[in-house]
Amino acid sequence: MKKSALMLSVAVFLSTAALAQHSDKEVKEDIARHRAMAAAHEAAAKCMEAGKGEKVCLAELQTACKGLAIGKYCGMKHSH
Repeated sequence: MKKSALMLSVAVFLSTAALAQHSDKEVKEDIARHRAMAAAHEAAAKCMEAGKGEKVCLAELQTACKGLAIGKYCGMKHSH
C-alpha cells in the first residue's frame, strides 16, 4: 500500500509539473494513465501474493499495461 501511495505522489508531482506544458485535457489523461498503471502494479503484487508465479504475473501486468507505459515492466523496473 505504501508503494501505491508513493506512486500516486510521484504521479501528482509530475502531473503538476506538466501543467505549464500541457493542456488540462492532456494532464487529466496523464493522471488517468498513472492511476491505471498503479492499479496494474497493485494487481501484479496481488497475483504474486497469491503464488501464481512471476511469469504469470508479469504476463498479466504486460496485458494490463498495453498502451499505457513504455517497456515490458509497465514503466517501472526494480532489481531482484
